[in-house]
Amino acid sequence: MTIHHIQTGQASEKGGLQALSHAAFFIACWGRIVTRTCVQICRDNNTMIFRQLFDAESSTFTYLLADEATRQGIIIDPVLDDFHRDSALVQELGLDLKYSIDTHVHADHITSAWLFKQHLGADIVISSHSHVRKADLYCGDGRRIEFGSRFVETRLTPGHTDGCMTLVLDDQSMAFTGDCLLVRGTGRTDFQQGDPVSMYRSISRKIFTLPDATLLWPAHDYSGRTVTSVLEEKTFNLRCGAGANEKDFVEYMNNLHLPHPKQIDQAVPANLQCGKIDDCQLIPDSSSWAPLLHTFAGIEEVDPDWVNENIDQVQIVDVREESEAMDSGGCIPGTINIPLSQLLSNAADLKPDQSVIVVCNSGILSAQGVVLLKRQGLDKVARMKGGLTAWAEKQYATT
Repeated sequence: MTIHHIQTGQASEKGGLQALSHAAFFIACWGRIVTRTCVQICRDNNTMIFRQLFDAESSTFTYLLADEATRQGIIIDPVLDDFHRDSALVQELGLDLKYSIDTHVHADHITSAWLFKQHLGADIVISSHSHVRKADLYCGDGRRIEFGSRFVETRLTPGHTDGCMTLVLDDQSMAFTGDCLLVRGTGRTDFQQGDPVSMYRSISRKIFTLPDATLLWPAHDYSGRTVTSVLEEKTFNLRCGAGANEKDFVEYMNNLHLPHPKQIDQAVPANLQCGKIDDCQLIPDSSSWAPLLHTFAGIEEVDPDWVNENIDQVQIVDVREESEAMDSGGCIPGTINIPLSQLLSNAADLKPDQSVIVVCNSGILSAQGVVLLKRQGLDKVARMKGGLTAWAEKQYATT
C-alpha cells in the first residue's frame, strides 16, 4: 500500500477524536508505511515532499521536508551513522538542502549536521539556548525557517534540555516535537539541564495549544509507533494528558529511574559542536579503497571512469549468464564470469583482500551481486554505475 497525496489545510479544533481529518487518521493508523513512502502534502496547490526515516540503533526519527516546485528542503534530526543513506535520498530526489535542523543536543547519537554542511552546503540550525558552537542559525521563539514556498516555525520547548525546540509546519497540520513530547510519553528530564516543570509547561503551552488535528512527529519511539496527534496525546498520554496536572507530571518524571544513553559520552561533546568530530573512525563508512557512490537502496557504486583507471587493481565479476555475455558485444578486459545463480557457490574463488566490482548490462543484476558477496563476508564490493551500457557509451575497451 502506498500513500500518494494528502490534502491538508488549517487543522480543525472541533470536538472529539472525530476532529481528526481522514488524512490524519490514515497516517496515524498506517504510520509504518510513512517511513518508507514519499508523501506529497498539498497546501493551496503547493506540494511538499515528506519522508520519515528511522535509525534502528538509537530509535531516532529523521525527517526530510521539501517544496516540490523549488526542490528546496530541510532535514530534521539527522543521524551521523545514516549520513550516506540520507544524503543519497536528498540527491536522488534532486533536492537543494537549505538547512539541517537539530531539535536539541542529542545524547543518544551524533548528529550529521556538520557533514550535511560540508557535503551539501546545508546551514546548521539549533536553538539559541542550546549552548552549541559552530551553528549558522540560532533560533528563538517564532523564527521562520523557509524552504521554497513553505516554512517551519520554531517554538522553544525546554524541559528535556534547555535547548529543545518544536518545529511547526506553516499550516499547523504537522509539528516535529523532538524529545519533548513523544507518542504516549515524553522525553526524560534527569540529565542535560532536564527540568520536569519546564517540560510540562512547554507541552501544555506550546504543543497542546496547537489545533487538535495537528499531527505530531517525535524524535524517537521504541515500540514501533511513528506519529500521533495533539488530541490523542491530550486524551491518552498518561504523563502529561488524560487529566494529569503539573504536580502529577513532576512526580512521574522524578521516578523514571532510567539508565543513561549508551553514547552520551561521545554524543554530547560532538553535538555541542554540530557533529564536527576529529576521529575519522566515527565517520560512517569512511572507506578509502574507492570513491564510493552511495544510494538510498543501500548499494554502493563506483563510476565507470574509476573502474577504467583502476582496472588492473580490482577483480571485475560479470554476473550475466555466459551466453548473454557473449551475445552482448563483449566484456571488460580481465573479467571473471560468474553468473548470478552461481555466485554464492563460487564466491570463495575470489581474492578476499582485493576489491570486487560487479557488472552486468544495466546494473540491476550487479546490485544483487553486491548483496550476495557482502553476505559472504567480502567488504570491498561495489557495482559499476550504469553497468556495461555506461561502459560502452564511454567507448572503453572490451574483449
